[in-house]
Amino acid sequence: MERQAHAFWVRSPGEGEIRAVTLPEPGPDEVLVRTLYSGVSRGTETLVFRGGVPESQYEVMRAPFQEGDFPGPVKYGYLNVGVVEHGPPGLLGRAVFCLYPHQTRYVVPAQAVTPVPENVPPSRAVLAGTVETAVNALWDAAPLVGDRIAVVGAGMVGGCVAGVLAGLPGARVQLVDTDPARADVAEAFGVGFALPERAEGECDLVVHASATESGLTRSLELLAPEGEVVELSWYGDRRVALPLGEAFHSRRLVVRGSQVGAVSPARRSRRTFADRLALALALLADPAFDVLVTGESGFADLPGVLPRLASGELPALCHRIVHDPA
Repeated sequence: MERQAHAFWVRSPGEGEIRAVTLPEPGPDEVLVRTLYSGVSRGTETLVFRGGVPESQYEVMRAPFQEGDFPGPVKYGYLNVGVVEHGPPGLLGRAVFCLYPHQTRYVVPAQAVTPVPENVPPSRAVLAGTVETAVNALWDAAPLVGDRIAVVGAGMVGGCVAGVLAGLPGARVQLVDTDPARADVAEAFGVGFALPERAEGECDLVVHASATESGLTRSLELLAPEGEVVELSWYGDRRVALPLGEAFHSRRLVVRGSQVGAVSPARRSRRTFADRLALALALLADPAFDVLVTGESGFADLPGVLPRLASGELPALCHRIVHDPA
């Protein structure tokens, strides 16, 4: 059994490195996974890389298999697809998804991995954690047949939300972004696209995922009376101002936060974390989600890739990391 591995760590804000790891011997209820692909969630992971996690959120923002502490050194990440090299017969040789950081091999409890369905390519399955965020947000939002919906922010999270909403019968779904090139994402999912100033209003629901103050303000403007904004953006240590005067109260608008760290209260009594992740992986059978993977690099290149993603020099939705297949 190969027990040597390598992991990516944020050494200090803005600096990353690859460290050697010696793996423990797997126990009877554990699996050894060889990573095929991992994904960089450009919003949260680049914020962590820049050291932008507020001290008050250090515990809340811990990833399931994080090592170290914010702001660093810290091993952080949660989009990992690999193959089980050692473990129970039912998992041996299977492609699995795990909320694990960027590491070439790792040992975790068998219950921490979810088999990737046969009709989902492992290369696409790196999106599972973000599709899971979209599922949870829509459990919170509870959209109805025929609703008028806008998704403001066509990044990785907003794109996944639009992809899941695309199947809602009779709904008017519009993806809204300042970048005209994001129209390609909308087209892939079969939903509408608009620049913010051209977006259709009178929405029953707006899902906000642009992580900008202007995007959240525009989301409120797009609502019909008594409509709701579900806020998916995380601003880290930035403060955000909102126009809660004007017509906010007279139109009885609602802003609700949603976060994937807990199963939505609407489903908490009937769905587990495992159920939610399995659903996300099943939804990834749709090849349209491939539009959200906009770049690819080798694992050894991560220390140079993360600064470029964090600065915006390397534009990306999901940036996929390819690990050594051997």
